[in-house]
Amino acid sequence: MSVAGTLDDILRRFDALPQAQQEKILADTHTAVDGKRKLPNPGPQTDAYFSLADEMFYGGGAGGGKSFLVCLLAINEHKYSLILRRISKNLKGIKREIQGILGTSEGFNSQDGIWRHANGVIDLGHCEHEGDKENYQGVPHDLKAFDEITQFTESQYTYIIGWNRSADPNQRCRVIATGNPPTTSEGQWVIKRWAPWLDPNHPNKAKPGELRWYTTIDGEDVEVTPDYRGPKGEKPRSRTFIPALLEDNPDLADTGYASVIEAMPEPLRTMMREGRFDVAASDAEFQVIPTQWIIQAQARWTPTPPVKTGMTVLSHDVALGGGDANTYARRHGHWYDEIVSDKTKGKIDPIDLAARTVSLMRDGCEIVIDMGGGYGSGVYSHLKHNVAGIRLHGHNGSDKSGKRTRDGKLKFANKRSEVHWRFREALEPNLGEPVALPPDPELLADLAAPTWKLTPSGILIEPKLDIKKRLGRSPDKGDAVVNAWAYGESAVEVRIRTHMANGRGGPKVNLGHANLKRRR
Repeated sequence: MSVAGTLDDILRRFDALPQAQQEKILADTHTAVDGKRKLPNPGPQTDAYFSLADEMFYGGGAGGGKSFLVCLLAINEHKYSLILRRISKNLKGIKREIQGILGTSEGFNSQDGIWRHANGVIDLGHCEHEGDKENYQGVPHDLKAFDEITQFTESQYTYIIGWNRSADPNQRCRVIATGNPPTTSEGQWVIKRWAPWLDPNHPNKAKPGELRWYTTIDGEDVEVTPDYRGPKGEKPRSRTFIPALLEDNPDLADTGYASVIEAMPEPLRTMMREGRFDVAASDAEFQVIPTQWIIQAQARWTPTPPVKTGMTVLSHDVALGGGDANTYARRHGHWYDEIVSDKTKGKIDPIDLAARTVSLMRDGCEIVIDMGGGYGSGVYSHLKHNVAGIRLHGHNGSDKSGKRTRDGKLKFANKRSEVHWRFREALEPNLGEPVALPPDPELLADLAAPTWKLTPSGILIEPKLDIKKRLGRSPDKGDAVVNAWAYGESAVEVRIRTHMANGRGGPKVNLGHANLKRRR
């Protein structure tokens, strides 16, 4: 008899057994002779264990058996594994899981963080600082696992998984991320990366465990079809999300852990108990803009701008190279269009950026160029000398501010603090404006990230460099949006573009390269 025939016979015999006996057999098969469980629990943990995804996010609710799944796969299915926690001291739980599965601590080198077992090697690592990701450059692992993924930055994650490979053609390679809903704005990138499963506003939602395929095109993470092939024949990688709750993990559910979760304050309780990614976490102390205000502004957004309201302000956060993005916020009165983010490839000529800015202009709108760090000076100069009639603003966050808060009580330490606070006032419920923001998780994170303090000079927003360290990237989308609100005050009230009705043209533009180079 064939192996398939034998298996079919076993399954038929199993199905014929009483329900109670079936359950006992399933429970027994998940316990080894030494009492240490060597197989995943039935349900989501088993689905995740056997998932064919190249890149999988598993979790959602607290207590779903996330760490156990990672350790079990590393021991049973992989030769060279890397298991990461953001903070090194949090690896204690991973070590206990591995020891529990193996039944021994033999083979562990605490100095190097390496655990050698019968089937291979497990490297235990951390990424406390942004630059720690470089410690894993060029180190191949057939399993790259990130426990509590929302604590990592996006750049750490995408950098490290670049070496998910094996020299053995028969060894499967995959990336696994586990975690709960993000409790800070820094973790919002996870919702964007697994948007079809986690973003309630995604236009093409995916079912739990469903495979979707992704690749990078022009620096952007893009969903494609499974048969897509890149310029050099490269194939896309599959991605999925499998939710798990405490009830799916009987090892912990029977311990009374549910009462611990129930005692958590809201909204943390709902996030952890139900694995809800659409619930806002508690804000950081002295956060400039409350997260809920941003969410409310995004809930007001529609795909089309207000009727007869042209583009009022175009804000450009400039990048000249280094892989950063040139970011454009397009405002129509109170309504913001989807953010344009152009990733850079090498050094870019400011002339080309000026031309790109003009191409995005509509309705003779006002232009704001972020001059911070001097990056925008070239773009500003080219626009000023080559676009007739343009209404151009150069924004330098370090400039002094002569404005005060809406109640007139507090000053601002600089222009950057002023524009962020003014946007906070615009979003304040009942007192602000009906601002409508696109439902972009990255924009949400950017706007929720800054904190403030009161100094003798007035309100001071934390430095952009500090925010960049926390996010692992520059908050360009948020900066472009707040800058767009700070200028063109006459456009804050919804206004009808009369020149659209009477056929007037836009500003005269001369961005020929020969002309611009003469002016350099």
